[in-house]
Amino acid sequence: MVTLKDLDKVQAFKELSNEQLAAIQQFCVKQEFKRGDRLFKEGDAADHLWLVADGKVDLRFELPGNRPTSDETTLSSLEGDDQRKRMLGWSCFIPPYKMMLSAYCVTVTCAVIKISKQSLLDLFDKDPVMGYQVMSYLIGVVGYRFHQCQDELAKCKGHGILNSW
Repeated sequence: MVTLKDLDKVQAFKELSNEQLAAIQQFCVKQEFKRGDRLFKEGDAADHLWLVADGKVDLRFELPGNRPTSDETTLSSLEGDDQRKRMLGWSCFIPPYKMMLSAYCVTVTCAVIKISKQSLLDLFDKDPVMGYQVMSYLIGVVGYRFHQCQDELAKCKGHGILNSW
């Protein structure tokens, strides 16, 4: 079960009241994965916001021809103990509402909290202040990941890696 304490640890929810956290809590589902498990695949429907509660998750792009992913295709790693790197699945709020990368558990186990996008949007309609606070944080996450992606692409280009694909 997801507790209010679990949600209060999430930076996006730091400014929310206990009542607002309780409203979100009712839509949370906790899942566990084992090393190597894929949480979701690039191109899957983005219906949930995901939070890494424990362990580490790598975000990777899929290689053409069903070649396996690896550390080399990892664009970002998310860990439960790093506030800036806990949230994924923000594609659920951005058309075309598809996952842009695949997510893999890379520690012995990892635990994630999934929150239904539609349930969150319904809450935000009822409580626009909550919606503003959460979405403002998500904009920062998107910007942070964009800069991470730019940095990784610059490294690849500098090493001639992009030319080999």
